[in-house]
Amino acid sequence: MIKVLVVEDSRVIRDYMVYLIENDPELTVIDTAASGEEALESVRQHRPDVILMDIHMPGIDGFETTRRIMSSEPLPIVICTASTHFNEVHTAMQALEAGALAVLKKPRGMADPDAEAEAADIIRTLKLMSEIKVIRRWERKPTSIAPATPARPSVAAKHNAAMVAIGASTGGPPVLLQILAALTTPLPVPILVVQHISPGFIGGMAEWLATASGLPVSVAKSGEIPFPGHVYLAPDGQHLQVGRAGELQLTLDPLRQGLCPSVGVLFRSMAERFGPRAIGVLLTGMGRDGAEELKLMADGGALTIAQDEESSIVFGMPGEAVKLGAARYVLPPGKIADLLISATQPRGIQGDGHG
Repeated sequence: MIKVLVVEDSRVIRDYMVYLIENDPELTVIDTAASGEEALESVRQHRPDVILMDIHMPGIDGFETTRRIMSSEPLPIVICTASTHFNEVHTAMQALEAGALAVLKKPRGMADPDAEAEAADIIRTLKLMSEIKVIRRWERKPTSIAPATPARPSVAAKHNAAMVAIGASTGGPPVLLQILAALTTPLPVPILVVQHISPGFIGGMAEWLATASGLPVSVAKSGEIPFPGHVYLAPDGQHLQVGRAGELQLTLDPLRQGLCPSVGVLFRSMAERFGPRAIGVLLTGMGRDGAEELKLMADGGALTIAQDEESSIVFGMPGEAVKLGAARYVLPPGKIADLLISATQPRGIQGDGHG
């Protein structure tokens, strides 16, 4: 049985979430808390496997509670928020920075037409996140640049980047921010991003990234021509691709590996449209979305990068890419930003790639 701690100040919502969780045979609610202080005490007493955490509570809020848990007794935390307005999403993203693994919208009750889907999303997320081994945030150490395969200076030197594509899932938003904020000057090429996140949050996430990084970030619109230095996020429920003229295309194609948007769809279109002028980056996340297509990009001469295991919350997607030999470089976020800056300069990447 997976032991769940439910932290929620509203009695009605708390009881409803307990009801949903207890209806699943693999989950059990070991305790509930109505405030951050109660949650901290419950963590010490019960040591749950996963925590479902409210954002706004009396006393210390969900962000501060998350920060304290992740710096002392780290556990998998799923943030649950009542709204997807900017202020709410901003706080939720701060909680992800502090170490929370995922963010969900609170269920609106059994009378809501989306009640069944919302309940299934909560149950699925709690089960998946309970399996993740989390660490104290302050214990993470920086790693140095290291090529995943023997460097090929001649290929790197000839690289003439046209566009950057980034794929991420669990743990992705804080890593995306770290990379974007480290771009000391806007790249001379557009950046396209597929981030797996619960429906309703992508717009607020774009605002959060723009505010925190200082770069122009928006949700992609079908048919628009992407500008250099701008960041475009795939919207909810639509695949993001690059068209023949370099325009952004949004499609409602079938799910790929159960996902829409899919990193793989974006990477495949990058390989087909730009070949050796593409750059693909695969960040932290569960599963294998994008790994095979990153290999397709690499085989076509593109510059391919995977986040390293030490800095990844989940080494699923980038790990699969490494197994396939799809990533020419395996790097922590700061070094990924450095490489993107170097790779998009007019002369391309200089040196032997050892950094």
